[in-house]
Amino acid sequence: MSKFLSRQLESVSPYTPGEQPQDKGYIKLNTNESPYPPSPAVLQAIQSGEVENLRLYSDPEARRLKSAIAQVYQVAPEWVFVGNGSDEILNFAFQAYGKDDGVAFPDITYGFYQVFADFHAIQAQVIPLQENFSIDFQEYEGLGKMVCLANPNAPTGIALTPSQIERIVQTNLDHVVLIDEAYVDFGAESVVPLTQCDDSRLGVQTYSKSRSMAGARLGFAIGNPQLISDLMRIQFSTNPYNVNRLTLLAGEAAVLSGDYYQKMCQEIVKSRTWTALSLKNLGFSVTDSQANFVFARHDKLPGDKLYMELKKRGILVRHFPVPRISNYNRITIGTQKEMETLVAVLQEMIL
Repeated sequence: MSKFLSRQLESVSPYTPGEQPQDKGYIKLNTNESPYPPSPAVLQAIQSGEVENLRLYSDPEARRLKSAIAQVYQVAPEWVFVGNGSDEILNFAFQAYGKDDGVAFPDITYGFYQVFADFHAIQAQVIPLQENFSIDFQEYEGLGKMVCLANPNAPTGIALTPSQIERIVQTNLDHVVLIDEAYVDFGAESVVPLTQCDDSRLGVQTYSKSRSMAGARLGFAIGNPQLISDLMRIQFSTNPYNVNRLTLLAGEAAVLSGDYYQKMCQEIVKSRTWTALSLKNLGFSVTDSQANFVFARHDKLPGDKLYMELKKRGILVRHFPVPRISNYNRITIGTQKEMETLVAVLQEMIL
């Protein structure tokens, strides 16, 4: 770092994204991307005439996309915010709602939460998961600060029930409760239908997982119009044209292709069930994941060694060198053929 960097930022540990190696072809099961392409409607939306329009700025209010999202989720467009990936929305939310009283989130969860807290000098209350890696919802009741929870959680894949989330919200009505639903389409229940019940609930989703558009960088939030106005205040104070023209078009086509994506999610869930059972048959311990990944460990192979041995064999998974989970690896669910290859390789390594 240079001598000119702000002293506050010197202590920030940046987020470490999953590997995106370019040296050779891998079976890529490390960044929770979808193994399936976007819907045909998305591919049709991005055609040459629209590419020519890249000379023009995008709509900073994303009106067409917001209307499409609102239609699908049965809310008014003013209840919708659109961002450059859900990460941008999370960043805005931490900035908007965490600075005064702080923020609470689990010790094992999406790594960006701690990064955002440090980046904005927000006091973070980090609450340990239980021994089985589940969230004790009672520990988040009446905290008097912003609450941020991934549901299902990452990297464990374990989900809270709607009634547990409701209890957290109802005991924190004076502060925003943000539910990060990046993986909700793979088996958990969304809070979006309940956002109109109170002023403080904010549901955030992404196009990167279930909608097969990780490279497009698109996310959205649904919440009370006053919350949406807060997020737009930050957007228009930093980067009004935060979502490019082609992504807006692709996002609109994708959200209106619900049947296609539901079918793809069902395929992933089916492969997840098969993979979890196959891993257990090989002696792995596997969490009850409701996401598009499994979280697994084996007593015969330390997590880092298993990760490295798989990489040597052309398969990437995600290892986190964190004490409580260092023997686990997060394995994205790919195509059924990719998962069968993974299991066959693991069988050679273990048996």
